Amino acid sequence: MGNAVTTGSGKARKASVVGRIPDEISCETVTTAAVSVAVDKLGPHIDHIDRSIIEQLQRDGRAPYTRLGAAVGLSEAAVRQRVQRLTDAGLMQVVAVTNPLSHGKRRMAMIGVRTEGPTDDIAKTLQAMHDIDYLVVTAGSFDLMCEVVVENDLTLLELPNRIRAVPGVMNTETFIYLDLVKQTFTWGAH
Repeated sequence: MGNAVTTGSGKARKASVVGRIPDEISCETVTTAAVSVAVDKLGPHIDHIDRSIIEQLQRDGRAPYTRLGAAVGLSEAAVRQRVQRLTDAGLMQVVAVTNPLSHGKRRMAMIGVRTEGPTDDIAKTLQAMHDIDYLVVTAGSFDLMCEVVVENDLTLLELPNRIRAVPGVMNTETFIYLDLVKQTFTWGAH
């Protein structure tokens, strides 16, 4: 389905948003089709050329450095150094993205989790569950949202039971995906 770049856990679809950022470092993670970029709220760690490189990688994550250089007005070596700097700094990672439904996984769902008390320990426990591909702390009627991709209905039935067994989890609600209509990662480099 294309290429994606993520930070954090290295999940192909999205960057992990779970975790606590110290108050003195005010950052957020922005995920895009080819790139996930950490942005300091006081200012980006990337300039307009980095953004252009990111946009090119969103279109084709396998683009050669010569083509990237021509597109952004830099030499091959300069582009290679910038990509390496962004990658080494943990600002981006280029990975393949697939539609899990086309690879033997039969069920995708979002599971809303209501908790009592702090979510930090609960989130750490859920983060360790291999069936959970995406985990976010939210505001609203759910404290956490878990995206899951599983082989069958039996596994999907068992997973919310495991989640509800975590201390501090009050209840869950499962939203089964009937179709994957749109999946895009191109919103973050703008």
